[in-house]
Amino acid sequence: MKLLVDSGSTKADWIAIDDSGKVLFTTQTLGLNPEVLDEDQITARLDDRFDILHNKNNVTHLYFYGAGCGTDRMKKFLSKVFETYFANANVSVQEDTYAAVYATTPKGEKAIVSILGTGSNCSYFDGTILHQKVQSLGYIAMDDCSGNQFGRQLIRGYYFNKMPSDLAQIFEKEYNLDADAIKHNLYKEANPNAYLATFAKFLIQHKDHEFCQKIIRSAMQDFVDNYITQFDNCREVPVHFIGSIAFYLKEELQMVLAENKLTVGNVLRRPIDGLIQYHLLNR
Repeated sequence: MKLLVDSGSTKADWIAIDDSGKVLFTTQTLGLNPEVLDEDQITARLDDRFDILHNKNNVTHLYFYGAGCGTDRMKKFLSKVFETYFANANVSVQEDTYAAVYATTPKGEKAIVSILGTGSNCSYFDGTILHQKVQSLGYIAMDDCSGNQFGRQLIRGYYFNKMPSDLAQIFEKEYNLDADAIKHNLYKEANPNAYLATFAKFLIQHKDHEFCQKIIRSAMQDFVDNYITQFDNCREVPVHFIGSIAFYLKEELQMVLAENKLTVGNVLRRPIDGLIQYHLLNR
């Protein structure tokens, strides 16, 4: 049994397949970002799913693609956790960008591949090797145009009285905006980045409001300036996107990239299904 996993900070999609590619089961856990979780928290999230817990000794290969796995230290830490849990499995841990690359470039074509979900990332794939110009420092310092950045901007806009009153009234009805509740989730609970990203749904639902449009377009331009245009050939290859932010704001994304003479390629909500084909072709 092979387990293919695509994990963001918010959630992780799991697919178990046999050698012929037949799907044995699918499930979902909370995200397994090693930057914000310890070993006990990761193990608890695995134990919480019946299919994973009761098949862990049947797994021969685990291919894990995850947010927070961009450094060797995090890869080694998570590999050790998985090797202990899946005792009979060969474990491969790579950053989530590789899942995005494999899903959006099935024929190995050159492209820039970006992730816009709870967090954000951007790489250039030359057909063989993945190149990155920017090493992520996480949600506090980076993650331009991500769900967690949008959440932070909405909360700030509300608390700094910049959010228009008509929008603020709706915002108050949909979320607990008590200062103590917000601070508790940001500083006392696990996954503060995922908590912030829950507010992004509001931005998407009200994306036609002038206040939201300003936030969206400004963040997208920042992503273009800080990530995409660092690659000299960015206007010669398509720019693919993975993630819910890109998927639900595709129209805005196409407009901003067109203004920058960039070409939007594939825009997928999640890469997990494309990984099956990749691993069958590369077993």
